[in-house]
Order: sequence, then structure tokens, then C-alpha cells
Amino acid sequence: MSENSTVKKNVRVRYAPSPTGFLHIGNAQSALFNYLFARHYHGTMVLRIEDTDVKRNVPHGEDSQIDNLHWLGIDWDEGPDKPNPKYAPYHQTERQDLYHRYITQLLDQGLAYKDYATEDELTTMRDQQRAAGEAPHYDGRWYGRSVADQQAAEARGLKPSIRLHLPANHEYAWDDIIKGHVAFNSDNMGGDFIIEKSNGMPTYNFAVVIDDYLMDITDVLRGDDHIANTPKQIAVYEALGLKHPNFGHITLIYNPKTRKKLSKRDKETLQFISQYKNQGYLSEAIFNFIAFLGWSPEGEDELFSREELIERYDPARMSKSPAYFDQSKLDWINAAYIKRLDLDDMTDRVLELVDEGQTDVAKQVKALQLPDLRTLTSQVCKIYQTEIHQLSEIMDKVLFYVTILQEPLDYDQLRQFDRTATLAVLTAFRKHVQALPVDVATPDFKKMIQTVSQETGVTGRNLYFPLNVAFTGDHSAPQIDEVLRLFANSTIIALLTKAIAHV
Repeated sequence: MSENSTVKKNVRVRYAPSPTGFLHIGNAQSALFNYLFARHYHGTMVLRIEDTDVKRNVPHGEDSQIDNLHWLGIDWDEGPDKPNPKYAPYHQTERQDLYHRYITQLLDQGLAYKDYATEDELTTMRDQQRAAGEAPHYDGRWYGRSVADQQAAEARGLKPSIRLHLPANHEYAWDDIIKGHVAFNSDNMGGDFIIEKSNGMPTYNFAVVIDDYLMDITDVLRGDDHIANTPKQIAVYEALGLKHPNFGHITLIYNPKTRKKLSKRDKETLQFISQYKNQGYLSEAIFNFIAFLGWSPEGEDELFSREELIERYDPARMSKSPAYFDQSKLDWINAAYIKRLDLDDMTDRVLELVDEGQTDVAKQVKALQLPDLRTLTSQVCKIYQTEIHQLSEIMDKVLFYVTILQEPLDYDQLRQFDRTATLAVLTAFRKHVQALPVDVATPDFKKMIQTVSQETGVTGRNLYFPLNVAFTGDHSAPQIDEVLRLFANSTIIALLTKAIAHV
């Protein structure tokens, strides 16, 4: 364990997703750094579900978060599935009484007030401010209003929201774990802000404060897009007379082409962790890759196990600069991890993708209902393990070789070579396959290729390239003798006959 691991004691962090969507790369980045922080300091990681925005919650949004976090290898010590009676419950919708208790306290102390302004009134107010060249802000129109005014508003059927009153010209500051000293002036924060909506639901900036306080959260690591929320949350802490946790704002992920924050409009980049899983990226590769989106270790090494990342993690090396999503780097990392897989493990992972059937190619392979699918998949893995970047490529190869007689192979490549030599090689090879005894289960194709070379006098590229084209459709192919083991002898003969016809 590195030296800085002994500095912090009793660390408690949280990852608090909203089930308004599925786990995407930005969520995963936040979850991963909280995980590394907690594990490095031997602390506690809490999973909390911030589900108060009921209208925006999507079906299975919470399940997506949990399932894909598990797939990434990110676990937690407390949460809906691991409740600690001291801190439960872990869904915000189950904590309403706690929020109302503190709302009442602020109202009683005159630090918060009821606001009966309608949406139309607020829209008009903001339009007038813009017309006057002012930044839109709440003008405090209901601060200090009488009980009689409130009763009159309620008599009109208006339901109030609750706003926190901000003191004038007050500085809200903190020493950010990543960014250093940050300060906001209350006069530039948009005015008194809502802490409870008119429907009785707390706003994010209020509920999160109460939850973090009651759950003894010591350190809050979240995306840089939350930095404008932090002074509002500190304002709530101060109004309640509570000490706020340490804050750290993680750099956002950017598109290297547009130099803008990664968004759902970036169609070239997969957005959701489930998509990476379905395409055949390895969880350990994704974990490794995301760890470098906003952090870097000492040295030049780029491949680390989960345990090594926990050991080497140091928040002092978190980046203040944007993290650019490098697809080529991700593919390189994933390919490196694939190369390390045991053949049986690799086969298992491919077959799991087939069984789940989440991509077109997975569905196609599954529909074949091959009785020897495992054997075939294992053979393909053995051939292409050092060649591929995603496991989905193995499914593509399996489908290709099973349906190869229907595939439009590019026989035009055969014309790149001497016609006489090509015909001699293909014809001689077909003769040897036709002569194989029926009971030969695994012919020695390597020896057969050597025999054909001796008989025809053809060697090197002129020997192998025509065979590659005949059996793969490409003049460059790995281990052609291993590829031949994927086919029945009848298929080999049929492919050779088609190739000969195109010479």
C-alpha cells in the first residue's frame, strides 16, 4: 500500500446514480474513482439511489446501474442490497420524512421560506432580466412576505415551493481534492434556490446534503459538471450548522474530434457500459481504460489489474485537464487483455455473449443451433486470439466459417499470382483431400501443404496466398492449417472447386 493510504481514516464515499438512464461511461468513471478511493484508503463505499425525479425514472434504470457495476468489478459495502440499519434506507423516495424534518427546521429558523410564484411569473421575471442585460436569477419576491400574503396565495389554490435564503455577498469556498481552492459568491448564484418543489419532493441539492450528512459521507467525488451545485450544497450545510464533506470534481470526458464534452450525440462512441459488454470488451479492460480518464500513475505502464490500480491510486494525481476518449487506446488495451486470456475462459466469454443474444451477430450464431458450437468457438479463438480487438470478432468469424459456402469470397485476389502455379496448388490440394480415408477425423493439413509444395515446386507466397483466398476470402490469413480444421472435408473440396473455377 502506498504512503498516502495511511493519511485518511474512516473514509466513507458514495456513488449515487439516478435511475433516469442506464449506466454510461461518465457514470462508470464516477463510480470507479469512488471505488478506488474507498478501497485504497480501506474505507466504505455506499451505493445510494437518487430516485426523487420520478417522472424521469426509466424502467430497469436501477437494474442497469447495479448489473453493469457488478460486471465492471465495482462493488460496494452498503446499499439497497447491503443495508446498514444505521444508515438505511438507500432510496431517496424512502427518506422523505428525513428531508421534511430539516425543511421544517429551516422554515422555523427563518432561513428558508415559501415561494408562491407561478411558473408564468418566473418566466416573465427571467425574460425581463435578460432584456435588461442581467443574468437570470430569482429576485426574492416572496422572501419576508406576511402570513396573510401566504394565506391569500393558498386561497387561490397555489402550492408553494420552499427556497433557501442566501446571505448577500457571502463566499462559499472549499479546497477541492482535485481542483484546489474554489470559491463562489452568493450574489452570483442565481438567487435563493428551491430546496423543496411544490409537489413536496426535495430538490437534488437539498436531499443530497441530508443524505451525505446522515450517512457520514467524508468525501464526495463526482463529475466536474456538478461544480455549480457544490456552493448551493455548502449553503445548505451552513444554514443547518453542519460540517460539509471534502469535495472532489472529476474531469469530464471529451470527444477528441469535437473537443467538446462527450454526449449522446456522439454516435461514433458507445455510450453505455452494456454496449461495451455486448460488443465483446472485457470488464477488466474497460476498468483499466476508465481509470486513465482523469488519473495517471507514476511511470509509463498502462496495463494494471484492479488490485494494482487500488494500490497505486493517488487522488493527488487526478487530472484537472479534460479526459479525451481515445477509441484506439481502448481497443489496444482490450486486445492486450484478450491475449492474456486462457483459451477456455475466452471461449466461455464468447459463448456467454452468444447466449445473451444482444447483438445481431450473437443472435445469428445462436440461431444456428450448432451442437458443436463450443468446439468450433474454441478453435476460432485459438486461431484469432492474437488478431482481434473485441470478442464480437470471434462471433463474426464463427458465423463466417459456418456459412462460408454462401459467402461471396473475393476470388479476384487469385489473379495477383501466377495462374499456372495457383492452379497447380489448388488442384493438387483438392486431390489430396479427396483421397483422404473417410475415418480420418483430423487430417494433418500442415503436412499436406508441405507435400503439395514438394509436388508442385511452388513455395512461399505463391503457395500460401491462394490457399488463404480459397478458405478465408483473404490472401492474408493466420494459421491456414488450423482454419482448415474448422471445415468438413466436403466443404474443403467445395471451396477448392469454387476457387479453381475463378482462376
